[in-house]
Amino acid sequence: MKAEDIKNIACVGAGVIGAGWATNFAMKGYSVAVFDISPESLKKAESIIEKNLQYLADKDLIKKEDIKAIKNKVKYTTDLKEAVEDAQFIQESGPERYDIKEQMLKEIEKYTSKETIIASSTSGLLISEIAKNAVYPERCIGGHPYNPPHLIPLVEITKGEKSSDEAAKTAYDFYAALNKEPVILQKETVGFIANRLQLALYREAIDLVVRGVCTVEDVDKATLYGPGLRLGVMGPNLIFHLGAGEQGIRGLLTSLHDSSAARLKDMANWVEEPEGWPDIAEEGVLKEIENRPQETGKTIPELIKFRDDMLIELLKLHKKI
Repeated sequence: MKAEDIKNIACVGAGVIGAGWATNFAMKGYSVAVFDISPESLKKAESIIEKNLQYLADKDLIKKEDIKAIKNKVKYTTDLKEAVEDAQFIQESGPERYDIKEQMLKEIEKYTSKETIIASSTSGLLISEIAKNAVYPERCIGGHPYNPPHLIPLVEITKGEKSSDEAAKTAYDFYAALNKEPVILQKETVGFIANRLQLALYREAIDLVVRGVCTVEDVDKATLYGPGLRLGVMGPNLIFHLGAGEQGIRGLLTSLHDSSAARLKDMANWVEEPEGWPDIAEEGVLKEIENRPQETGKTIPELIKFRDDMLIELLKLHKKI
């Protein structure tokens, strides 16, 4: 199957990620079936999609008069067979547990053709494990978005031991047609690329606070107003490539070798989160919010809006929205 053969999509799992995916798919003109086991979850998903579309219209990214037509592209059902039987592409966004995802895949396979691609939104689980008992494991892949999935372009495509290159390539072309930025991992690994990078940064952030070097707010300021700004423009390797002028990345890494070696020896390498960190983090974040200007958000809904407003402006510069 080719990407252009995909017309109908099923979103299995109607949480924030599933609803975000459904928003994205419907915006791009696809027919979308949203499945969850409870009517309450579906009602919540419908509300999320409505809010997403209204927000996008307020930002002039879609026309207000198109909202109804986009919403009509989405149907909601608690009947899994109804959701997936006509789908050429299934985006599974269930709970992040092997047993649940394996059972969901087992049920999905009862009602789909062997050509239907099944992509899991898992943020770190191995597809080999999820699909170990699948009837057609070759069509099972990972399709990990970054939240919010209707805005962030990244999709990490992962292959299990039995996933076919054809399925991964079709998924790549499909996500690219949505104006996403898909990457295909060449080797299966827990946490993929972005979440491992994010966790490595956060481990060092935790360590600096716990050791008394700085506060939670200092970490956020240093990240946001330092490397964070540059990383919103280019990735770390390209940023380093510009760090030593015409000498490029080799020149920078060579010149910083001794300094980097000293820092690496002093950096965190623990594999268990320090006891009590959730309490420390919460206290620090609440203090940070107190110090924020009102116009940048104080409540979680206000902070989400501020985040998304800023994301949209950056995405416009990248021509990804």
